Amino acid sequence: MGAVQREALRSGAGSPPCPTLKRAIVEAMPPARLIVMDPGHFHASLLQAEMYPELDERVSVYAPLGPELFDYLSRIYRFNTRPRNPTRWQLDLAATGDPMAEMLQNPRGSVVAITGRNRVKIDRILGSLRAGLNVFADKPWIIQSADLAKLEEALDLADAKGLVAYDIMTERYEATSEMQRILVNTPEIFGVQSAGTAAAPGVSASSIHHVKKVVAGVPLRRPAWFFDIAEYGEALADVGTHVVDLVSWTAFPDQAIDYRNDIQLLSARRWPLMLTRTQFQEITGEPDFSPGLADRVKGGELPYFCNNAVHYTLRGIHVRIEVLWHWEAPPGTGDVYQASFVGTKARIEIRQGQAENFKPELYVVPLSDTAPVCRALEIKVAALQDQWPGLAIGANPSEARIDIPAQFRVGHEAHFAQVAKRFLTYLKSPKTLPAWERPGMLAKYYVSTKGVELATK
Repeated sequence: MGAVQREALRSGAGSPPCPTLKRAIVEAMPPARLIVMDPGHFHASLLQAEMYPELDERVSVYAPLGPELFDYLSRIYRFNTRPRNPTRWQLDLAATGDPMAEMLQNPRGSVVAITGRNRVKIDRILGSLRAGLNVFADKPWIIQSADLAKLEEALDLADAKGLVAYDIMTERYEATSEMQRILVNTPEIFGVQSAGTAAAPGVSASSIHHVKKVVAGVPLRRPAWFFDIAEYGEALADVGTHVVDLVSWTAFPDQAIDYRNDIQLLSARRWPLMLTRTQFQEITGEPDFSPGLADRVKGGELPYFCNNAVHYTLRGIHVRIEVLWHWEAPPGTGDVYQASFVGTKARIEIRQGQAENFKPELYVVPLSDTAPVCRALEIKVAALQDQWPGLAIGANPSEARIDIPAQFRVGHEAHFAQVAKRFLTYLKSPKTLPAWERPGMLAKYYVSTKGVELATK
């Protein structure tokens, strides 16, 4: 069956009289071909850490010739040659100074993965959608509120063309976050969400990332533009999108958030991480601060404005978020995410401190009648055994720790494959993409961009 007939089936024209036959033909379609656009961030390679039956082994790569492309190629090479479960990617490379123009002129594929530079990302997303390509793009799609209109245009365009445009929200697949969402939405355990106050918010969350780290077993090298907040964005506008997303996703699951009516920004602040010239040289491989950053250097240090805090209300619930960057994690630790949701019956918290050996753990802290909450928790954990076999409760007099089995703790790098598989199910059937995702994206990027703007004032 040729491409024209397959397209006719997708649109409904010329459908065979038998729905079963139509379904069988669609399911037998060849795998989609992936396009990787300018893989300037290591997340691009993590999407290819494993193979997917829905994707062709041959991938089209459009990128400028330089260290970022070399880093991407070396990671794919290591995935292809690792002794255990090697991948089989074949790359058709177009090394060009204008990868977007080259791709639009000759788009060898139907799905484009976009990572890297954040300032231009929404324009690349729009250009890809206009060309009829499905988009799987890393966060953030925008880093300034002036681009909210472009974001809305992109989502409208995807709907109009029957395409899938999806952002890579890996943190939804962290086991402790998944379980926190389940328990927060179990009234017998949590009660109902408390609104809290400015001093004691109903929801609080913090995220700490590190400039210097190891990814897929190799020390990470960051491009110089990573430290240009006009190009890459401040912390809240970048990694903070995960935290804002998790708050809404947990407190109001599968519900559309209207940022115009449901969200009120109250306060925000920002402060820098001071990077020495030696640190900059070490992490970028550059001999000195790049010309675009040199005028910001003070006393031999670059004030990298990568720390943000924001306070807002979400449907009347006070939410406080901190998103921080440190230079390097202490030995034996790593990136940190902690979150607390306060209900009328219990407080449900993700902690990741010394008591948890710096690994995320989930706790249920009864706030009044301990016995009913603990009994409800036992019933819930028993009911979850089919989906979460081995889930258990570690109890002490004041709180219960939810013991999540090791097989569900796959780690941050593996989450990229998990979200890719979700995207591919939507690619097969675009109408299955939940309707609440669209307003959720607008709400998330409203908080992340407006929060940074409020902090700068």
